[in-house]
Amino acid sequence: MNLTIEQIEQKANEHRKTTLRVINRVGKGHVGGAFSCIDILCALYYGNILNISKGNINSPGRNRFLLSKGHACIAQYVILNDLGFFDEEELFAMNRGGILGEHPDTNIPGIEFISGSLGHGLAVAVGFSLAAMMDSLDFSTYVVLGDGECGEGSIWEAVSLASHLKLTNLIAIVDRNRLCIHGDTEAIHPLEPLDKRFEAFGWNVIVVDGHNLNETIAALNTRHLTKPTVLIANTIKGKGVSFMENKSSWHHGAIGDDTLSEALKELM
Repeated sequence: MNLTIEQIEQKANEHRKTTLRVINRVGKGHVGGAFSCIDILCALYYGNILNISKGNINSPGRNRFLLSKGHACIAQYVILNDLGFFDEEELFAMNRGGILGEHPDTNIPGIEFISGSLGHGLAVAVGFSLAAMMDSLDFSTYVVLGDGECGEGSIWEAVSLASHLKLTNLIAIVDRNRLCIHGDTEAIHPLEPLDKRFEAFGWNVIVVDGHNLNETIAALNTRHLTKPTVLIANTIKGKGVSFMENKSSWHHGAIGDDTLSEALKELM
């Protein structure tokens, strides 16, 4: 799907509203991290990057996508629903006996990796990328990481291996909202200078505004001849709803009717 920037922005806004309605209906969910990465996911799915559809999902040559920060999967679910992978009824049955849970599962159409245990996604993406090179398949693997999980050693082992293997078909995106469930990442496990860390491991590093679709899509179309690429996407947790923005308290929880009404007014 290749939409204009304005159309993708509208998709992201509508998906934020749907996300709020789903979490209101099902009782709880990870809204803060979903809202920080939903623009990134919209860039991937609607910006002629992934080119994943129901028709080609079983094709060995198509691009791959892994959501390592699996707790934000509601942001991916609303997109997969929009693309026809499953009906809207499944969205509103999340955690209530349908196919959707609060973390991605490969039994869900369009999901390629069981995530939720953080720190694993990049290593799996390295495996996907290496397999493509070994099998002479011309596909790229994209993985979205949370900055909170970048404090885990498994991430940096995968960073090192990807550079060593010169996986030019691997593109990582760090959702750099600077907050995890316990608070400020820099107070808990400092990551800065994050760009210099990736550069030291031999990665091609691009810093973008993760809510600017022009910047993000342009960066996602960038490749290096000998290095894997990482986008450090500066984002805002809870982006789009003022009273949720930059609040770690909105990492996970319920959305009551009054809160839903107030939030939807801001997104109109």
